[in-house]
Amino acid sequence: MKVQKNLLLRKPNILIAVIVVFYTVGIVGMSLPDQRDYFASLSFLNLLLSFGIVLLARKVAIKRFIGFLAFCFSIGFVAELIGVHTGLLFGSYHYGENLGVKVFEVPIIIGLNWGILVVISASLVERFQMSVYFKVLLATTLMVFLDFLMEPIANDLDFWHWRNDQIPLYNFVCWFVISLILQYFYFNFNKLAESNRVFNVLYTVMVVFFSLLNLM
Repeated sequence: MKVQKNLLLRKPNILIAVIVVFYTVGIVGMSLPDQRDYFASLSFLNLLLSFGIVLLARKVAIKRFIGFLAFCFSIGFVAELIGVHTGLLFGSYHYGENLGVKVFEVPIIIGLNWGILVVISASLVERFQMSVYFKVLLATTLMVFLDFLMEPIANDLDFWHWRNDQIPLYNFVCWFVISLILQYFYFNFNKLAESNRVFNVLYTVMVVFFSLLNLM
């Protein structure tokens, strides 16, 4: 029992170490011109790893947590389907090949990514003593900020491509609205939102990762 307790206490540190190592390897690999394409092609694996870490690090009951992530996946994936096939959401764009397996031209990992971003953004604001509505707005803004960092490099990494290589302002408007809906449900139902050290580190590492890629 003592060994099991020690492992539980160490689990956050182990997960944080995994995050730092994998994202560091990714940024080093992408900084090497002859290795950039190869490491970019592994991006979906990095997101899959991040999803697994989120599952392992959560404190709430696993069934409720997975239920909410499934909700995020459904909303996010349907929104992307509408966007890719009609342009009514986000704008005119299509996905490249570096985000893994697609269903109807949308990578499956993108649906998971919506869930990842919701919980790690919410974690940063959950600790603060403020109205739940301010928490929802702040967490939504943090989600949009991550998209803002990803957009300039998405084309070069073959994540997604905008028509005429122009990132529309409408994309960020749609991101804000959809993120707001997901954050509202996350903060207001079944006490799912949690302040989590692993989630905080994952968000911070993602910001550093995409900021460095932009500088490159």
